[in-house]
Amino acid sequence: MLDRYAIALIRKPLTLISAIPDKLGVSANQVTVFGFLIGLCALPALIFEHYLLALGFIVANRIFDGLDGAIARRQGITDCGGFLDITLDFLFYSLVPFGFVLANPDSNAVAGAFLIFSFIGTGSSFLSFAIMAGKRNIESPVYKQKSLYYIGGLTEGTETIVCFVLFCLLPQHFAVIAWCFGSLCWITTATRIWAGYTTLKEA
Repeated sequence: MLDRYAIALIRKPLTLISAIPDKLGVSANQVTVFGFLIGLCALPALIFEHYLLALGFIVANRIFDGLDGAIARRQGITDCGGFLDITLDFLFYSLVPFGFVLANPDSNAVAGAFLIFSFIGTGSSFLSFAIMAGKRNIESPVYKQKSLYYIGGLTEGTETIVCFVLFCLLPQHFAVIAWCFGSLCWITTATRIWAGYTTLKEA
């Protein structure tokens, strides 16, 4: 829901910063993988309940996720780069609640499992439509510079980041936040299924 505004806000600074790795010969895919490896560091930090440290890794991962796209726009957007980016993004999204589950399984396990289950809904509806839209050459009217069709919803990347920040700042309320955000994810999934189905049927 908020991604279009967040992207407009950060695009200019990321474009300026992306000139540095581009001149150094660093590829967008290398930045994608490096950002993911940084994100992986959040898992042990969460397990040992170093939540502010985990938050630092999470924020760094998201910065690199934006930076790789800016570099790709300089070097040329590729299918393999888009595939790598979205795959590692979804793995990272599931890693964060999994870390909270491992940190405190007695109170976080069910809520964490529900949230990961919800991510399956948002992820599968997002990717399934992108595949079909690609076959029919349907382009997104909003996210024209994405490597695949980006179908929006109530919970997008920006909202997910806010959720993760709240997890780290209020870890004692993880379960409540996870239940609430997971429920919003299912609203997103339902609207994506409906919008995707009707769009493809009309096409």
